[in-house]
Amino acid sequence: MRKILGVLGGMGPAATVDFLGKLQAATPAARDQDHIRVLMDLNPYIPDRNTGGEAGPVLRDMAARLRDAGADVLAMPCNTAHAFSENIKAAGLPLIDMIETAGEAARTAGAKRPGVLGTASAVALYRRRLSDMGLEPVFLNEEAQAAFMALIYRIKASDLSVGLEMAGLAARLLDNGADAVIAGCTEVPLVLNPSELSTPFIDATEALARRCVAICSD
Repeated sequence: MRKILGVLGGMGPAATVDFLGKLQAATPAARDQDHIRVLMDLNPYIPDRNTGGEAGPVLRDMAARLRDAGADVLAMPCNTAHAFSENIKAAGLPLIDMIETAGEAARTAGAKRPGVLGTASAVALYRRRLSDMGLEPVFLNEEAQAAFMALIYRIKASDLSVGLEMAGLAARLLDNGADAVIAGCTEVPLVLNPSELSTPFIDATEALARRCVAICSD
């Protein structure tokens, strides 16, 4: 029986729209009725996860509302906000884990030392999860990480002209020995062209979309 997907969105809005497009593209469909049903809460008022905002209670309430609206399973196209997974699961529905999904995609691509472009909180999550998978993750140094965050806030302000700068940061990961690059922030795929890289590019948003389709289509 098909499951109804509830999506906790708005972190940021453009990244959520990107996820919905990839969800649609990942669905083998010959007609409207072949797609999965999606309930969406695109809430841009969630406290900033990168500046110490307490997003947990807001995400918990969003998950409860999606549950009450009929969702069977939840997804959240924001890597950083997975730090609040336990708040979300308190609503009683399973959460499809974006971090785990991206890690599995990297391993399937043959990566042993995947590099991660993500916020500080997302990097901490990936560090644990990828290590648990037997992988050796690669991250930016402090200076490059600060530059990455500056780019993320420019993207959130609708500046999509930073693709070359983002590719430069990805290249730093490769210079440090990464054999794949994980877009561990949902703003990254909005500007980074995979053709700029010489190694596999793991789009965590796309990987999550594919897994959502697989789970909800059973």
